[in-house]
Amino acid sequence: MPQPARDQRIYAIGDIHGQSNLLDEILAKVIEHARTAAPVAEQRLVFLGDYIDRGPDSHGVVERLLVGLPAGFDADFLMGNHERMLLDALDDENRVVGWIMNGGRTTMLSYAKVLGLWHDPHSLLEGAMPERHVAFFRRLKTNVTHGDYLFVHAGIKPGVPIAEQTERDMLWIRDQFLTHPGPHEKVVVHGHTPMEAPDIGRWRIGIDTGAVFTGRLTALVLEGESRLLLST
Repeated sequence: MPQPARDQRIYAIGDIHGQSNLLDEILAKVIEHARTAAPVAEQRLVFLGDYIDRGPDSHGVVERLLVGLPAGFDADFLMGNHERMLLDALDDENRVVGWIMNGGRTTMLSYAKVLGLWHDPHSLLEGAMPERHVAFFRRLKTNVTHGDYLFVHAGIKPGVPIAEQTERDMLWIRDQFLTHPGPHEKVVVHGHTPMEAPDIGRWRIGIDTGAVFTGRLTALVLEGESRLLLST
């Protein structure tokens, strides 16, 4: 049975999409679970990306991730395709409209202190987004491994070693990964593709339960050979 690193408990959290209230709820459940669970050497939060867009409070989500996480936890922050679209928009004004049409409008609104500059949304975004938030987006990882598990936003390209995976596949892949029976080098824990319930297979575990549509934000708890699901 796959396991994380020895004496480690991992809480992997799926796509948040601007739902700061659900982030608060799931973190409260994580804290309560950790309070009643057996002590371990390391407790770690792994966020699978897509913190922003679609929901109403992307700013609040990022602020909580930066300064409001519970004490006593280490954390890994992965990049989602929506963070990539935001960074592309920041770096190339020709990409702004595409990002806005794919959910970025709500992020723009959550950051904007003064509205009414839609003729130049790139300037509005640059002026409204704190530099420390931009720095947070720029240092996001594409994947992280703990023990027998690989954590990534969307998935991996089957048959390609983890070290040779492209960022595009790790942030965007769907059917080619989702329909592949395995095996993979590691058991892949991912988000990106919304499901009515967590999708648990032998070689992959999908935990994007469509929080922005369903109100269900899911956390997967991994410790030793055990797996547990927490949900809002």
